[in-house]
Amino acid sequence: MHLVYPLVVASLLFGIGSYGVLARRNAVLVLMSVELMLNAVNLNLVAFDAWWRDTALHSGQVFALFVIVIAAAELGVGLAIVLAVYRHRATVDLDLLTQLSDHEPGVRS
Repeated sequence: MHLVYPLVVASLLFGIGSYGVLARRNAVLVLMSVELMLNAVNLNLVAFDAWWRDTALHSGQVFALFVIVIAAAELGVGLAIVLAVYRHRATVDLDLLTQLSDHEPGVRS
């Protein structure tokens, strides 16, 4: 198999993910777009591991497993934050979430 095919698919996945991060306003869709970008990286790692035929260590596959574990942890923390923000503000629109505090500016609590 040629190396070009998985690289083209990975670049398309990464492009779609970066467009989703830059264009979407929903926090859940932004997290999904980040996951697409991480899957594109995993595809590149596994494709280069198969291309170089690293039979002793399979380092590309090992790194891909580490990325999957880190992505799962990131998704868990990110969804917990999104749920907490939704419970507090009743929206997940990123344009409306510009402040970290829940009170109006200039009002002391």
